[in-house]
Amino acid sequence: MGGLDGERRALEALEASGIEFEITKHGPVRSLEEAAQVRGVTPGDIVKSLVVRRGDDDYLFVLVTGDRAISWPKLRALLGVSRLSLPDAATALDVTGYERGTITPFGSITAWPVLADERVRGRRVSIGAGAHGVAATVDGDELARALGATVADVTQDAATD
Repeated sequence: MGGLDGERRALEALEASGIEFEITKHGPVRSLEEAAQVRGVTPGDIVKSLVVRRGDDDYLFVLVTGDRAISWPKLRALLGVSRLSLPDAATALDVTGYERGTITPFGSITAWPVLADERVRGRRVSIGAGAHGVAATVDGDELARALGATVADVTQDAATD
């Protein structure tokens, strides 16, 4: 389900969204910092698409800038739940059709709800586009709008435990 098929699904979904985007392709990278460097952006300009499990067969995408991490207390409070978790890589693939490192809401095999951290807005961001080494640069406000994302403060500094 990954590779060219994932890239094709993401690209078709991006085109269907009507937002302006620019595709960047690069070779393998070993870290978010390295990805930022080859894309010519800062780590904070990269948007990680994280799959979060709310319950049995109930997931959502949480969009987080690369310099931030999910604040589990904030996210649980916003969603009104006492427990959330990150699924393992195989489950994330099963519920999105994308391997870890390629996950994006665009073209996901299931249209899970999207929650975007407020720091995604007001800037140009680079989001994964369905395959390793493929990213789409988009306006963060347009990204949130196109995905119908709920926008809220759900992160903390990545260095905070």
